[in-house]
Amino acid sequence: MAEGKLKALVVDDDPLVLELVERSISRYGFEVVTTRAALGVANLLRTEQPDIVLLDVNIPALSGDRILGVVRQFAGPDTLFILYSSMDESRLRELVRASGADGYIPKGVTGPELALKLSGLHHKRMANRPTPVRADPVLQRDVSAPQSQSTTAQVSMASR
Repeated sequence: MAEGKLKALVVDDDPLVLELVERSISRYGFEVVTTRAALGVANLLRTEQPDIVLLDVNIPALSGDRILGVVRQFAGPDTLFILYSSMDESRLRELVRASGADGYIPKGVTGPELALKLSGLHHKRMANRPTPVRADPVLQRDVSAPQSQSTTAQVSMASR
């Protein structure tokens, strides 16, 4: 993520949709990479390291939900995969569950609403991320775990 900007990779076979999405969300601070090809998405994930991948569900060669199954392993652990389609929302929800996507956005959502939804999904993901466990290098123990009286006493005695 460059200077606080969220980076989005948009995968859609329609060049007009790619242009619309790129113009829409780049106005709101996103760095945007686009591709029309389902093949090569894994390489883009490795080289671009996007925060969000917006996947068209209806790509003829390889649909977005299938792309997801192939490429998730090449993305960072915090990368969001969002299905993007004009299909019925109940069907989209079903595809999200079946594919393991992180959510969906209907294609009718554009401009500031699209940018807001993508930012919101990313911020929600980051807020729900597990807190990393820090080890105290001196004591070699988990400092996020509650301490018992005996541990506190041992630490106090060791520092004298």
